Amino acid sequence: MNTDKIYAESIANEYSVKKTSKVVALKKLDRKAKRGANIFAYTFGIVSALVLGTGMCLSMDVIGNGTQMSFICGIIIGVIGIVGVAVNYPIYKKIKKRGMEKYAGDIIRLANEISERSL
Repeated sequence: MNTDKIYAESIANEYSVKKTSKVVALKKLDRKAKRGANIFAYTFGIVSALVLGTGMCLSMDVIGNGTQMSFICGIIIGVIGIVGVAVNYPIYKKIKKRGMEKYAGDIIRLANEISERSL
């Protein structure tokens, strides 16, 4: 077994021009349909978790001056963070559904072409 030859072929395959197939196009369309929802969900989830954590820190006197007002503000900010985390998934599902509806025709057409070709 010539490992040098296998290694050289794998390097050459990385640099060779690849033909785009219908399966690759289908995968790209699927990712494109879901990308906006994923970006929103991660961003909104991270921000909501940070808001929740800030509220917790304020209410437990980790940050702030430890007064009654900072405690109340911490609870309010924490509840806002909890609401943000709670509504993140339903909003994600709606955005994902809208994106999938937008690209449904192209995806179904490509999937039918691929399945008919493989028969």
